[in-house]
Amino acid sequence: MSATRDLIHHYQHVISDLTLVMGSKGAFEVMIDGDVLYSKHATGRHAEPGEVLELFRELVGPEVSEYER
Repeated sequence: MSATRDLIHHYQHVISDLTLVMGSKGAFEVMIDGDVLYSKHATGRHAEPGEVLELFRELVGPEVSEYER
């Protein structure tokens, strides 16, 4: 799953817990501290490549830098 890979690759230093839960009928939601960041049900479509990562960037703001390798 590219959304999971993107988040871990770029923000592993700020993510303390990441759980992937498989839903029925292709359900796909990304939640941060109980709040929905992205929902396939709400949008009626799968996230575009990089879309969840960009939403996470907007959520954490520019003061949180990406993981440096």
